Amino acid sequence: MVASVAPEAYLVLGAMIFTLGAVGLLIRRNALVMFMCVELMLNAVNLTFVVMARELHDLGGQVAVFFVLVVAAAEVVVGLGIIVSIFRRRPGATADDLSVLKG
Repeated sequence: MVASVAPEAYLVLGAMIFTLGAVGLLIRRNALVMFMCVELMLNAVNLTFVVMARELHDLGGQVAVFFVLVVAAAEVVVGLGIIVSIFRRRPGATADDLSVLKG
């Protein structure tokens, strides 16, 4: 006998993870932590896409997850490179200090 978890539980988990990421994005001022919160929010959306694709027996949600993962990977490459270069230049930089870096 295989026990199955209701899709509502996954949707609630996705909503909680998304809320955690949104609160972290709004509260924290460290650019690296904000970046990780955005990634957390993307993963919560991916979880929701997979659950709904499974419930509706449609591959569209899983295809959307693939594209979100591709965009997230590109975001990691570009965003993390920018954040690391900012932290090398100003070790204690916060999100409020980024407007000073305009050149």
